[in-house]
Amino acid sequence: MEFDAMAEIKEHIVLVLQGGGALGAYQAGAYQALADSGLRPDWVAGISIGAINAALICGNEPEKRLAALQGFWDRVTSRLAIAPWFVGPFGRMIYGEAAAATVMATGVPGFFKPRPPAAFLPLSHHSAISVYDTTPLRDTLLEFVDFDHLNTTGPRLSVGAVDVETANFVYFDSAKTRITPEHIMASGALPPGFAPVEIDGRFYWDGGLVSNTPLQFVMDNLGVDPALIFQIDLFSARDTVPAAMTDVAQRQKDIQYSSRTRLTTDRYRQLHDIRMTANRLAAALPQDLRDNPDLRALQATGPDCPITLVELIHRKQSFEGGAKDYEFSRLSMTQHWNEGQQDVDRTLNHKDWKSRVAGQDGLQLFDLGAPDTPTKGKSK
Repeated sequence: MEFDAMAEIKEHIVLVLQGGGALGAYQAGAYQALADSGLRPDWVAGISIGAINAALICGNEPEKRLAALQGFWDRVTSRLAIAPWFVGPFGRMIYGEAAAATVMATGVPGFFKPRPPAAFLPLSHHSAISVYDTTPLRDTLLEFVDFDHLNTTGPRLSVGAVDVETANFVYFDSAKTRITPEHIMASGALPPGFAPVEIDGRFYWDGGLVSNTPLQFVMDNLGVDPALIFQIDLFSARDTVPAAMTDVAQRQKDIQYSSRTRLTTDRYRQLHDIRMTANRLAAALPQDLRDNPDLRALQATGPDCPITLVELIHRKQSFEGGAKDYEFSRLSMTQHWNEGQQDVDRTLNHKDWKSRVAGQDGLQLFDLGAPDTPTKGKSK
């Protein structure tokens, strides 16, 4: 599949990767489909598992990125590589719940391992403050990410975390800071499972505690060139009312981790509308009134560049429950990966995408990944 929408106008390509644990394989599959279509990111921003995928992309030469992603996801799903026999959706659900229970009891290879029970005894100030030890993740990152490449010639990388003591949301950005494994680990240090990560004397937890998507940071820091943003979310905002207690935790996570994405998208639509209204007002005013500072401020609202925002959303399968974000089985990883590929292919082959005008002023929004999806212009 060839991609020619950018032939006339060069767009700055940005990947925005949401957090979501084991669901992150969806982002890897989406990246593979984007790369196969000739779309190489200039900037990747991520939180939690999105930060790990972002580091794997930015920390490798283009021809090595897919192998790095595959190597990481094979590593973390190796303990549950073989699926037992099961029958139908219910059997698949039982398998998934059993796989998640195994993760809780034994950890994930190359990612985290349980702390010994003695670590939690309050015998001293060294008592553990997390259930799992993420030391294995540091070794895995060093194996699959070339941090010298990431900090010199790789695409720009931004990862979000929250300061434990001040609750301030911060971004570690390779445009300003030398990124290390600790920055990636900090972005994914979700309590109480994972301990905060120390960086320059400060301690940081998972950025998803404040916002599970880095979209606002990206929108606030775009330049003047047209931007093509692929926002790859792992939790869907829309679903049915839970029919049983087993569905409640899953739906709670979807709402909790998707709401900020929708809020950010709606906010920038409003900012764009304000900017366009101010421009129309300025055109109708006499020349001597067009330099009013309040009017100029309204005209400067929002990003200075045309934006195309493509939403790619992992949508819950019937067998997935509240444990879907820590169900690290090879079976589910492969399925999520394939779904990411399929949603990108479906988007780039959609008639609305093929007919879009690249670099068109304002905010163009596309959510075309799902089968029988609505047309452009509708938010989640």
